[in-house]
Amino acid sequence: MATEEHGAETGLVFHPLDQFIVKPLFGEGPIHWYTPTNVTLWMAIAVLCITLLFVVGSRGRAIIPTRVQSIGELIYGFTYKMVEDVAGHDGVKFFPYIMTLFMFILFSNYLGLIPGSFATTSHIAVTAILALAVFLTVTILGFVLNGSKFLGLFWVSSAPLALRPILAIIELISYFVRPVSHSIRLGGNIMAGHAVMKVFAGFAAIAAISPVSVAAITAIYGLEILVSGIQAYVFTILTCVYLKDALHPGH
Repeated sequence: MATEEHGAETGLVFHPLDQFIVKPLFGEGPIHWYTPTNVTLWMAIAVLCITLLFVVGSRGRAIIPTRVQSIGELIYGFTYKMVEDVAGHDGVKFFPYIMTLFMFILFSNYLGLIPGSFATTSHIAVTAILALAVFLTVTILGFVLNGSKFLGLFWVSSAPLALRPILAIIELISYFVRPVSHSIRLGGNIMAGHAVMKVFAGFAAIAAISPVSVAAITAIYGLEILVSGIQAYVFTILTCVYLKDALHPGH
């Protein structure tokens, strides 16, 4: 108690992880699967922003596009080329799914940078669902399209025969680790950046180091703007790589 009072006097009492607490939107009490929370609110806002960009912003379909339509066309072309370059021409048919993933993560990351908002992609519960959806989709698709030949993904035929069983076990383990690394990479990066900003914001209460703290927050915020875009891109391009494995397991 004395430590807390002393911290309150010096302005150093802060809890950087409190910003990730899931809270119900209405009232108090336990959170069930159907309870509207701050997480569901900001995920809904992300979906709304995507809808406004691509449906409302591009409804005119002008030959000379507006700024909003230009942004939509730029993102569309960028994502389409990424899918085609990484997953091949056969992967283009899955472009709507990959585009949806990219846009949801991108908007969720950037909306989380608004002061007072909630970074939904900082929660493993959110990123794990996205990663598991990719993992199951790719695995089911691989068996549907290739049958037992999909298992050739784990058999390194170019390696010496004695090493192939060992490599097969390693490849199998790495394959099932994919959704773990896929989700933790995104959630961990977003959470770490927001936590660091919160820590420096706590030091801003001290007059002696306040200018340094504000400068640090500004620099980290700029870095987080970059990281938010990069992490959305990394998640999406890894999805394209996994999709390529399902479409062409022998390559």
